[in-house]
Amino acid sequence: MRRGRQAKKTPLWGVPPPRRKGDDAILRRLGANIQVQRRATGVTQERLAEAIDVHPRIVQKIEAGELNPKSTTLLRIQRALGCPWEKLIPSP
Repeated sequence: MRRGRQAKKTPLWGVPPPRRKGDDAILRRLGANIQVQRRATGVTQERLAEAIDVHPRIVQKIEAGELNPKSTTLLRIQRALGCPWEKLIPSP
């Protein structure tokens, strides 16, 4: 094992797939919906992050539409906010 610089860690699956046309708009709407529901319940980003066991920066990136959350993260967000899916998932 070499000392000094560590090799970059890459995901096991290699390079993430490119986003498809329209994905950015969907992620922005999803993030906006999550933000609206979070504010309606009076929860801060920090409290939501704690409730779903992620770093607060992850919640910030999801709400900004910069991150495509895993389905399990979405499920935890939905449960933490106590709102129906229809309020979170953007309509076509």
